[in-house]
Amino acid sequence: MDKLGVYLQILLVALLYTTSNASTAAMNYVTASCNTTRYPSLCVRCLSSYADSIQGNDLKLAKAAISVSLNNANSTTAYISKLAASSGLKPNIYQAVKDCVNNMNNCVSSLNQSVQELEKMGQFRGQSFEWHMSNIKTWVSSALTNQNTCSRGFSDGSVDGPVKDAVVRRMSYVTQLTSNALALVNRFALRHKAGTHMP
Repeated sequence: MDKLGVYLQILLVALLYTTSNASTAAMNYVTASCNTTRYPSLCVRCLSSYADSIQGNDLKLAKAAISVSLNNANSTTAYISKLAASSGLKPNIYQAVKDCVNNMNNCVSSLNQSVQELEKMGQFRGQSFEWHMSNIKTWVSSALTNQNTCSRGFSDGSVDGPVKDAVVRRMSYVTQLTSNALALVNRFALRHKAGTHMP
């Protein structure tokens, strides 16, 4: 093998080693961050695919977490809306489903606002940062409240059956995602205030 071939092999090995180390470090960051949430295993499972693009950046991590929550909230809203449009529902179940659709529409709106606000957070400093951060926390908290309100609508003993089971199962999942997102938003805010965040 000529010198050029040997050089290219060495370069390839070095590149693979560097990429592997970067990926490991990125994944370790996501795992450590997720350990501050209420549902760490779910957090890691949902955010691991974003690790390389997040690259240890607290703001990107928070945006990814809210985006995952928003995507699931959208799909859950679509599912529950289809249930509301189906025929043959008992009046009490129909009312619970209809109320849940309203709650989830509000939830999606709040999460959308949060994502849009987070996109601009890099340009804010000082009191301006705190004010915009407060808005984001309020919107994500509001989304979580609307999700919990939807779930409580099915806690009445008179509301039972497969519709309840399907809605409660989906709501439990999206609520856990939003809880994790809120925890990571709070983590970003605290680390920014302490000057320990990246960037």
